[in-house]
Amino acid sequence: MTNGLTPEQLAGLKQQLLRQLDEGVEEVRQELLRSDNEQYIELAGRVHDVGEESVADLLTDVNLAVIDLHINRIRDIDAALLRIAGDTYGICSDCDGDIGQERLRVYPTAKRCHDCQERYEQRSMKVPPSL
Repeated sequence: MTNGLTPEQLAGLKQQLLRQLDEGVEEVRQELLRSDNEQYIELAGRVHDVGEESVADLLTDVNLAVIDLHINRIRDIDAALLRIAGDTYGICSDCDGDIGQERLRVYPTAKRCHDCQERYEQRSMKVPPSL
């Protein structure tokens, strides 16, 4: 299956993805270390009232959300690397057309061409009618 990318372009994009994967793993590691330190500080100080407990819960939720964002990014990168290995990288998952080298350069984890991505986002934003 052709994806319109030269072997050099594909190799460059793969290197970019591998760098982003390393960065993502490091970001998760740093967030987990930071989270451990914050939990230690919280245990040392112990929460004194309901307001402080709410703030502590909020901070924990924010930390988990940040880690979740990093993990989702790592999953996207891993999926793109699997598409490279399966010779389907650069091919739109919706229309089987070329995603395009410029789009992949800017967004190397893209799995849809620009037009299909716009349609996907429009469908995703539609709010179902209330009952």
